[in-house]
Amino acid sequence: MTHSLPANPSRRSLLKILSGAPLLPLSSGLMGTSLLAACGGSNSSLVFDGVNFSSMPAPTLSAPTKMATTLTESTMTVKFTNGSTNSYALSYQPFFITGQSVADGKGGSVVAGGYFDINNKPIMDTSVAGTARQFFSDCPDGSSLLTVSGANVAGVKGNTVFAVVQFEYATRNQAMASMYGMLPSPIAVLTLDQDKATGKLSLVKYHNVDTSAVKGLWITCGASLSPWGTHLSSEEYEPDAFNQGATSIPLSILQGFSQNLFGNTTQANPYDYGHLPEVTVKADGTGSIKKHYCLGRISHELIQMMPDNRTALMGDDATNGGLFMFVADKEKDLSSGTLYAAKYTSELNATSTATLSWVKLGSASSAEIQALVSGGIKPTDIMESLTTDPNDASYTKIVVNKVSLWVKVKPGQEKAAAFLETHRYAALKGASTAFSKMEGTTVNIKDKKAYSAMAAIRDSMVTGKSGNVPALNVKFASAINAGGILEHALTGGQKDTSGNAINSDWVASASKFILLGQDLSTADSLGNLAHADKIANPDNLKFSEKMRTLFIGEDSGQHVNNFLWAYNVDQGTLSRIMSCPAGAEATGLHAVDEINGWTYIMSNFQHAGDWESPLHDKVKATLEPLINANYNARFGAAVGYLTAAPQQFKLA
Repeated sequence: MTHSLPANPSRRSLLKILSGAPLLPLSSGLMGTSLLAACGGSNSSLVFDGVNFSSMPAPTLSAPTKMATTLTESTMTVKFTNGSTNSYALSYQPFFITGQSVADGKGGSVVAGGYFDINNKPIMDTSVAGTARQFFSDCPDGSSLLTVSGANVAGVKGNTVFAVVQFEYATRNQAMASMYGMLPSPIAVLTLDQDKATGKLSLVKYHNVDTSAVKGLWITCGASLSPWGTHLSSEEYEPDAFNQGATSIPLSILQGFSQNLFGNTTQANPYDYGHLPEVTVKADGTGSIKKHYCLGRISHELIQMMPDNRTALMGDDATNGGLFMFVADKEKDLSSGTLYAAKYTSELNATSTATLSWVKLGSASSAEIQALVSGGIKPTDIMESLTTDPNDASYTKIVVNKVSLWVKVKPGQEKAAAFLETHRYAALKGASTAFSKMEGTTVNIKDKKAYSAMAAIRDSMVTGKSGNVPALNVKFASAINAGGILEHALTGGQKDTSGNAINSDWVASASKFILLGQDLSTADSLGNLAHADKIANPDNLKFSEKMRTLFIGEDSGQHVNNFLWAYNVDQGTLSRIMSCPAGAEATGLHAVDEINGWTYIMSNFQHAGDWESPLHDKVKATLEPLINANYNARFGAAVGYLTAAPQQFKLA
C-alpha cells in the first residue's frame, strides 16, 4: 500500500502509518533532502532540517521491570524547513539473545555467540558434571551494519543487509568462575532481511567467521565500519610479553586462552595479539578476516577512519595509554603505513584547550612485522625492560599501567619496538602516555572534529596520583571517576616532532573536553555514584552526520543502569534515549545514516546483572530474579537495534 502524508501530520496518524518502521528514513544527502521515500509518497514541502531526541527519565525501583531490561521511552522529533515536525517513539528490537540457536543458512543451526577452537570445533563448558554445553558469550560488543554489491542469500525476501557482530569475552562458566580473556573471541556475520515497506530487519542467517588463519582473536572490544565497507575490529589489553604488569592482562590469562584455542598453554604468542583485525563480508553472507600488525600493538578499543581513507585515529583503553594515529600508504589499504603517538605541548585539563604534536614511531608493513613474530622474536631481543632502577643513564624511566620501568631499545630494533612494544616505545619517545581508559573514537566530518571517550579521569591523568607524569602535560587537579568526552580539532599541514610533514589533512592539532560526568560525594537514593542526568564512564561513541548527533554508550561502575545518550553538537543538548539492564554495559553502538532509505542505531549490551557493591546494593534483591528470567540466568545478552514504532506496537 502507498501512503501519503499531510503537510502537518499528527503524531497519531504518523505512528499508525509507520507501525513497525525503524528509525526515520533519512534519504541520501545532507540537510535539505526529501524524506518520504520510506512511506512511498513524495512531498517537496517536507525538507529535512534536523533531529532532536527527548530525554527519558532514568528507571527506578517504582517500576523494577524497566530496570531489568533494555528500555527506551524517548521520542525522536524530526524538523522540516517549513516549520512542521514528525515524532517517532523509539523501541528496541533484538535479533537474538546470545546462547539461542539461530539458523546457519545451511539448513542447520548454530549457538549465537558460541566459541570455537582453532579447528572450528565448539569449545565446551564442562565445569558442571553432566551438563556440558558450548561456551557462549554474554558480552557482544562492536557491530557494523552494511550492504554488499550483488548480495544473494537464500531466505531474504526484501533487501539484503549484513551486520558484523563481535563478542568480547564471557564473564563466567556454569560453575561461576570468571572466564575473562580465556576464550578466543568469536565474530559473526548476520544476514538480515530488510522489509522494503517498513525497514524492519529480521535475522535470516548467522555465519561464524573462521579466525584460525589469524590465530584466533583476543578480547575484541569496540569496532567501526570503514569508509570502504569493511568491519574494523579490535584486540584490547594486549598481553604483556615481559609479564611486568605493563598491561592489565598477565601471561597466565594468555596461557588459559592458548589452552582453549590450541589445546596447550604454550602455543599462543603474545605478539600475535593486540592488533587490528579487519573483516570483509562476502555476497553470500560469509566473511573473511585478516589481521594488521602495523597499526601498533596497543589496547585497541576501536579505530576511526577519516574520509581520506588513509588516516586512522585510535583510542587506547589503558592506564598510561596514548592517543595514536596511523596514516596508510594507500587509500583503503591498512597493510602498510606510518604510526604516530600524540605529545601534548600545552596542558590538558578540565577547562583548557591543549595543543598537541605527533611523535613518529615508525613506518612498516603488516607483513614485515608479522614476519618478525613468525620468526620467533622475543621481548628481550627488542629491548631491555627493568622493574628496578639500574642507575645507568642509557636507560629511560617510563610509566606504563602505573608501573615504573627502565627501558632501552636494542641496537637496530627500533621498528620492532614501535610495532610490537608500542606502549613502551611511545613512552620512551616522549609521547603523552598519560590517559586512563581512552575508549571509543568517532569523527564529525563537516566540522573536522573527532571525539574520544574517556571512561574515567583518574590515576595517570591526575596530578600526584599513581602513574601521573607531569611532563606529559595531562594534569587534572582531582579525579573525575565518571569521565568525559574529549574533542579534537583536525587540520592539515602538520609536521611531526622531528619536523617532517605528516601526509594527511585529518591530523588532531588541539584537544578539549566538551562533556564531563559528575561524581557524587554521597550515593543517591537508588545507589548511583555519579549524577544520573549526566554521562558516566562513556565508552562507545558514534557520530551521525545527518542528525548532527554524538551517540554515547556507557560502561559505568557509577550508574545503577547504564545509558545510551544523544548529544546534539549544535545545540549542546544531552538526552538519555535508552537504558540497559542493571549491571549491564552499553556496547555495539553504530549509527547508520542511511541503508536503502532507512536510518538505524545499532546497540547491544553486556553482562546484565553484573552486580557491584555498593552500587547495586539497594536494587540487587529486587532485580536479580527479573534479570535472571530475562537473560538466561545472566548467561545471555541482546544484540539488536533501536526502532521507531508506536508505543503500543509489539515487536515480533
